[in-house]
Amino acid sequence: MAVADNLYSQIIGWAKIILPLCALALLSTLFLFARSTTEPTDIALAEVEAIAREQRISAPEFSGVTDAGAIINISADSARPDSLRPDTVNIDDMLMRMDNTDGSHIEVTATLGEIDGRAQIASFLGLARLVTSQGYQMETNGLVAELRTGLITSEGLLEARAPFGQLTAGKMTIQMASKGFTQHMLFTEGVHLLYMPQTP
Repeated sequence: MAVADNLYSQIIGWAKIILPLCALALLSTLFLFARSTTEPTDIALAEVEAIAREQRISAPEFSGVTDAGAIINISADSARPDSLRPDTVNIDDMLMRMDNTDGSHIEVTATLGEIDGRAQIASFLGLARLVTSQGYQMETNGLVAELRTGLITSEGLLEARAPFGQLTAGKMTIQMASKGFTQHMLFTEGVHLLYMPQTP
């Protein structure tokens, strides 16, 4: 029994010497091989810090219904809250689709946009493109959509291709369909129309 206790004591004694030496050897090799040839740049660190600070949602979707019953769906590549306006969300690659109660629909796209939740307004900033199920295709410098009423208004000069030809105007307003009324578009402020009749 004494021999066994002696052997156990010797193993413990050697372990107290060998294990720290092994740990020291592993630690030194870790520092030796962990050196990277490329150091992180200040730009990369700044980008990581910016991402960590910024609240961002990828591929968000917003849905709702207007007072007249039109279904609104807004999707985007990303969205983030506005630091100065707590009720506003800034959006990248914004797409809005409105489906009317009469079966017609409108799609609006823009590279940048924002949604004001309190005012229930979606703004398409910069170049905005609008396409309707009736065959209208338009481009303008900014659009505003009232999410409660479905009213869409252009903010700048627009160019449009219609089934009957091409036109330009200073302003356009689209009123979504409601009970007893169909969707209608109103072009104002210097309208120029190039009529191209359809050939039978």
